[in-house]
Parts: sequence; structure tokens; C-alpha cells
Amino acid sequence: MAHPWPLFELRVRTPRLELRLPTDEDLLSFLEVAGAGVHEPEVMPFLVSWTDLPSPEFERSFLRYMWGTRASWTPTSWHLLLGVFRDGFPLGVQELWASDFPTLRTVHSGSWLGRSCQRQGVGTEMRAAVLFLAFEGLGALAAESGAMEGNDASARVSQKLGYRANGESLVAPRGRPVVEHRFRLTREDWRRELFPVELAGLDACLGMFGVG
Repeated sequence: MAHPWPLFELRVRTPRLELRLPTDEDLLSFLEVAGAGVHEPEVMPFLVSWTDLPSPEFERSFLRYMWGTRASWTPTSWHLLLGVFRDGFPLGVQELWASDFPTLRTVHSGSWLGRSCQRQGVGTEMRAAVLFLAFEGLGALAAESGAMEGNDASARVSQKLGYRANGESLVAPRGRPVVEHRFRLTREDWRRELFPVELAGLDACLGMFGVG
């Protein structure tokens, strides 16, 4: 019998990584990775300061968010949360989401990595993986992302993959204004040659993305 939630069968693979929807058991492993730290404490690279929460609210908020992306899914507005694995070990999370995707064909992305996995090119490779899913697999026309002032690593990933600057805005994840730099990548500027990517199990999921 086919899985009633076919996203659990979706696989996105690059030379070093496999991205897939985490099971509840996987989520506990990713919770350990996140709890060990994903950024320097003096900076906040996220729009929501979820890493600042004390235990046990940190753990409970983490799981509520992960479960919520499944519960709120519709074919027009969806939020795909993929666990990133290398040799079977959890490294971090790569997200891809869209609103009114069948009409706008635009996706947005965000991610985090355990600190022990950073500065190894993993962030670029996992973003390249979901861009292939978006453009090649789902027929997206554009992808957007953002990086807080000072988050040079995220900005460099966008630049490597062909994004162009697309304005900025003020946000306040810790109650103080910070500039968020926005980036946009069109299908024409997409650098698909940087990494070979393989998709598996996508056909059964297309209806869930509002495609086909």
C-alpha cells in the first residue's frame, strides 16, 4: 500500500547528502543537534529567536513547529521541512515553503545546521538540493531567501547559487532592529550545474504541491 502521506517517501539526494521528511523518531535526533547549538550566542540569524528559549519550552516549541508544518499543509500553501542527513547522521534542516504556489510559482527557503557541520559547504549543497526540487521537480519560476545583517555565510550561499539582491527590511527577533537582506533567484539565473541532484518519490507527491 502506498503511504497515505507520500511526502515521507520523497528523497532529494546530492553527492554527500540525503534530504527527506523526518519521522517523529528522527525529530528527536534533530532536536539533539539543535540543542547542541546552531549559532554563536551573541548573534541571532533567525526571524524568530527560537534558539533562545529555555528548556523544556525549547524542546516543546521545536516539536510543535515541526509537527505544525505537516498539519497546516494544503496544495496551495505548503511548508516542506526536510531533514538533512550525511551517511545516515542528522546535520540540520532545510525548509522550502510557498503560498498560492499554483499561481505564483515562487518558493522561499530557510535552514539551520549544527555547528559541527558548518563551514564545510553543506549549506550550499542542501540549498542547491531544494532549488533543484523547486525548479526541476515542481516547475517553480523564482526562489526567495533572506539573511540577517552579519550572517555572511547565508548571504554567500545565495550569491554562489545565482540569487540577486532584492531589497532589505527591518526585523527585530530579539527586540532590537536588525536589517534583513533579501535575495531572489529566477529560473533563468539558477545555477543547476553546481551539484548533481537526484529526486525519488516525487511523482506521488505532486498533487500535494498543487502541481499536475
